[in-house]
Amino acid sequence: MTFEEVLPALKAGRKAVRTVGWGGSEEYIFVVKDNTLNGEKINPYLMIKTKEEPSLSQFMPTSCDVLATDWELVD
Repeated sequence: MTFEEVLPALKAGRKAVRTVGWGGSEEYIFVVKDNTLNGEKINPYLMIKTKEEPSLSQFMPTSCDVLATDWELVD
């Protein structure tokens, strides 16, 4: 699947992973929405879950990620 194909599913709460392009500790990405910080609403953003510690960080897709065709939904 392309990133454009998985994006609607991510927005709906699914998780997605690139199977070929990621060869390291990456597990999946997901959207965080309806969140607050210091009582202020935060715009939705992408997070990535990895096998490292800490295991969560913000995900900003690269051009390679956006152009890849090996995305899969995982949940």
